[in-house]
Amino acid sequence: MNKTRGFEIVSSYENKNINLPRRQTIASAGYDIEAAKDMVIPSIWRLNFVRIFRLIRNGHHLYEPDYQLAEQILQPLLIPTGIKAYMPDDEVLVLANRSSNTFKRNLSLPNGIGVIDSDYYNNPNNEGEIFMQVINYGVRPLQIRKGDRIGQGIFVQYLKTDNDLPVSRQRTNGFGSTNEEGI
Repeated sequence: MNKTRGFEIVSSYENKNINLPRRQTIASAGYDIEAAKDMVIPSIWRLNFVRIFRLIRNGHHLYEPDYQLAEQILQPLLIPTGIKAYMPDDEVLVLANRSSNTFKRNLSLPNGIGVIDSDYYNNPNNEGEIFMQVINYGVRPLQIRKGDRIGQGIFVQYLKTDNDLPVSRQRTNGFGSTNEEGI
């Protein structure tokens, strides 16, 4: 069988009852992606963040430890999915939030969307496992259960400019590896 695009389970999640993403209606563009394990996503409004927020609001000078603490608290969390995606070289898998996540769960994708390039598939660092990057802006910790639909993936073909320069660099790492060390 000739494979064009689709999803597979990464080896570390084989035999762990991971569901491959699927569309929910006839006209759905997005494939619903599920969490691979139970997780608690803490609220960004934890006590230390509120302390920093008050300092900022009241015009106090912040010191390097204050900045470091705020950055640590506002760090997005990665929810593992246990899946990877394959597609042609001229396609990308766009990860988007589900509207119910923001409306009902106060869960947001801090980068707006995620982009899974075709060469992320089977990369040597993490086998191409897809992670959903999230923050909980609600006041309560959010319990994510294995199998909860946490996002959606949409396969999109992209175009290149007329003067696109050849690129010879090959992906060597995982998540975020085009900018830095990947997960």
